[in-house]
Amino acid sequence: MSTFLLRSSTIRLGIFISTLIIAVILIFQLAWLKKVYRFEQKEFDHGVVKAIKGLYEDLDVNVYYSTHLNELLENPESHLYLAHIDLPVNYDTLVSYLQYELEDFGIFTDCHIGIYNSVQNKYAYTKILTLTGAKDRTNTGLPLPVRKFNYLAMYFPNRQQYILSQMNFWIFSSAILLIVLILFSTGLYYFYRQKFLNETQKDFIHHFTHEFKTPVSVISLAADVLKNEKIIEKPSKLAMYAGIVEYQVHYLQGQIEKLLQFAYSESGQLHFDKKEVDVHEVVIKAVNNLTPIINEKNAQIIYELKASHSIIQVDEGYLLITITNLLDNAIKYSKEPRIIVATENDDKILRLIVKDNGIGIEKSEIKKIFRKFYRVRRGDTYVTKGFGLGLSFVKTFLDSHNGKIKIESTPGSGSTFIIELPLD
Repeated sequence: MSTFLLRSSTIRLGIFISTLIIAVILIFQLAWLKKVYRFEQKEFDHGVVKAIKGLYEDLDVNVYYSTHLNELLENPESHLYLAHIDLPVNYDTLVSYLQYELEDFGIFTDCHIGIYNSVQNKYAYTKILTLTGAKDRTNTGLPLPVRKFNYLAMYFPNRQQYILSQMNFWIFSSAILLIVLILFSTGLYYFYRQKFLNETQKDFIHHFTHEFKTPVSVISLAADVLKNEKIIEKPSKLAMYAGIVEYQVHYLQGQIEKLLQFAYSESGQLHFDKKEVDVHEVVIKAVNNLTPIINEKNAQIIYELKASHSIIQVDEGYLLITITNLLDNAIKYSKEPRIIVATENDDKILRLIVKDNGIGIEKSEIKKIFRKFYRVRRGDTYVTKGFGLGLSFVKTFLDSHNGKIKIESTPGSGSTFIIELPLD
């Protein structure tokens, strides 16, 4: 029976698709809420119009029977309604009928009313009508639109809040949906992170086993040969196997050093001892440290150290590790290494350039190579050995020294790593 393995890359694709779906749902939900809000606004307006119509019928207003209702009503503001009315009128009767009609058509919010006298150009009567079930209390002044006719002014200061209160169910359900979507997205993200970390851990263990198994096996075989008493009679063979042991030991030490660098950088225990350092001298030290691998691959190192100001404030030890990592990668990823190491100045910057003639890096890979444990693949296999920690450490070092690193690469032609460090 085959087992289906869900990779973190698949989960990442799932997160992307889920994010799009969630975004679409939220857009539709907001559009729906806006539609519901507009519907409630229309319902409120219709309720007010029906209440005024009922008021005209209750008061038996003559003008109502001789004119269309839409000609008798005016809505100069969203909160204000004006209705033609004949004067004189019994104010108490009008208020009583109006309150009844508003409640009958479902309008339960405070209404400021005024009877406008066009001759006197003022309100002859005003009152705050508190309807049954009204929750808001706002003593906002009643607007005074100037008109050439007498009118009943109805002002609803809490109209917007009242309409929103009618949408409580929709707002609450939308909020619940939003919370559920956020929790779902968060859970999916942390599931992806956990899956990614598990895969990283497995890959690390695999790399660790692979990187250390071969050197240990070679050292073990060499030790068996060296234990043979007759080996002393063959000095050339003795020297060869001793050289093999030495090389493998250096290799193991280098890998262990990288693991320690990574551990320190992850734990925040990288303590920098910054002092004036000549970068040119550090470059020479880095090349000398790599002499065994340079000789093994018959690498050609070309110096173009042209910086007129090569002294900077930096931690010499970590700068040495950084340059060594770049040179080591340049040699490892080249069949017949021809490495150019150059320096130059630009304003207040020292620029260190390491250019190789190796396999190059695909554009899609460039942003990934600074990730911890990331290594370039060709198909299902890795291009070269290692843990994928060197460039991660380089990025950590440069970030801590306000530096930058740029990469220019053409697959099949080589890569150029450009480090920029401030002179001051």
